[in-house]
Amino acid sequence: MDDKLKEDIKKAGKSVELVEEQLERFKKGFPYLAIDRPATKGDGLIQLSEESIDNFIAFYEKQSVDYNMIKFVPASGAASRMFKRLYAFLEEDESQAEKDDFLKTFFDDIHKFAFSQALDKKIQETGTSLDEALKQKQYHAIVKALLLEEGLNYGNLPKGLLDFHDYKSGIKTPVGEHFTEGENYARGTEGKVRLHFTVSPEHQKLFEEHAEKVRKGFNDFEITFSQQKPETDTIAVNPDNTPFYNDDGSLLFRPAGHGALIENLNDLDHDIVFIKNIDNVVPDHLKLKTIHYKKALAGLLMSVQSKLFGYQNQLERNINELELLEIENFAKKDLFLVFKDDYADLDFSEKVGYLQYLLHRPIRICGMVKNTGEPGGGPFWVREEDGSLNLQIAETSQIDPDDKKAQEALKNATHFNPVDLVCGIKDLHGRKYDLIKYRNPETGFITSKSKDGRELKALELPGLWNGAMSDWITLFVEVPLATFNPVKTVNDLLREEHQAG
Repeated sequence: MDDKLKEDIKKAGKSVELVEEQLERFKKGFPYLAIDRPATKGDGLIQLSEESIDNFIAFYEKQSVDYNMIKFVPASGAASRMFKRLYAFLEEDESQAEKDDFLKTFFDDIHKFAFSQALDKKIQETGTSLDEALKQKQYHAIVKALLLEEGLNYGNLPKGLLDFHDYKSGIKTPVGEHFTEGENYARGTEGKVRLHFTVSPEHQKLFEEHAEKVRKGFNDFEITFSQQKPETDTIAVNPDNTPFYNDDGSLLFRPAGHGALIENLNDLDHDIVFIKNIDNVVPDHLKLKTIHYKKALAGLLMSVQSKLFGYQNQLERNINELELLEIENFAKKDLFLVFKDDYADLDFSEKVGYLQYLLHRPIRICGMVKNTGEPGGGPFWVREEDGSLNLQIAETSQIDPDDKKAQEALKNATHFNPVDLVCGIKDLHGRKYDLIKYRNPETGFITSKSKDGRELKALELPGLWNGAMSDWITLFVEVPLATFNPVKTVNDLLREEHQAG
């Protein structure tokens, strides 16, 4: 690395050593995961009976008052990707609005969107109305009024602050829907509901103002915010892996994906953390199933954790062969842990040490829905270097396209990751784990992006629920597809699941 680059890195307030590692990572890439097989029902994926669901819910409702809980919602994502097709349309002839299926649906059903009232008001400021603009086929004007700064500015707002659901009593944003969810399953110690939103710096004030309005209808809420830490930003490079310089001569550093949020999660000091994406919400009349299963997953966590703490306690004192055997069975049957190859050859004290390592880790319960062809990660058994097997959420890009066994596992995968997690981040003594220690740095991503019309490569840290939680104790549980209703494109809001009326 030459002196000029070192100076430019220091000028940007970054660590030369860390940037050097990142530049090297662009050159060598990330290894693929050693996929053994998909996690399926009866083989790494738990299917709860109705009776066990009821039992876990009852256990949760009885115990929750003693747990300091928080709902952690990644909410920094911009809404611009929702409107990708509409942005492209602004560069096309207006006649496309009556030919393209996506656009035709958007304009034909525009009054079904919760934002249509605000859009109509905004258009009225120009001396016309939404209905009149539709009648006159002023499709570009309508899209501009929705997306651009002089209009509603939806293209530059975060997804969490958009009008999502239209109730007779008023309109709700995703933030508002998370308030309702939190009130129904995340009330812990002191009777408080604690919500934490990760937001971008430019939008935090808007989030704070909106949350203050929403909370007027709720009691005993504690709302906190955090931003992705600038020190987690990674350097961008040109296609030839040389550092990417902005037009003003400064180096380009970019946010390192949702994996950087493990730092934000690590700053929380709570017994149980619910994690759910900002856009995966439904209107009130469809929330019951979500609430039902969230309580069941939390009850399962509490139940497993109480046993886990008991065994952690045993391992801290002298135990005998029979007790060791009992702990081994718990680890294998209840926690789906597959020991390293040479475990049987270890002496007694070494086995105790290995079990202490295995059981003294953060734990997560991950809801999984049946795979319906959605792009994204799923549950797999992954083989580690020591021969042990771990349950991991793997993205398609982490699976070697030339590995026949891995591709067969991908083909036979039955479930999909909807980002529905309940996490225990403390040990039996109430000490919080340092979550950064349980991240696998070899599981990041390299993606293709562009800036100012120039191609670049970006480096993303191990994903929050992927490599950032690689060394957690993981249990996969099947949850209904009805609990997964993300909004990836604006027209997803037209689906029955997002129609509050």
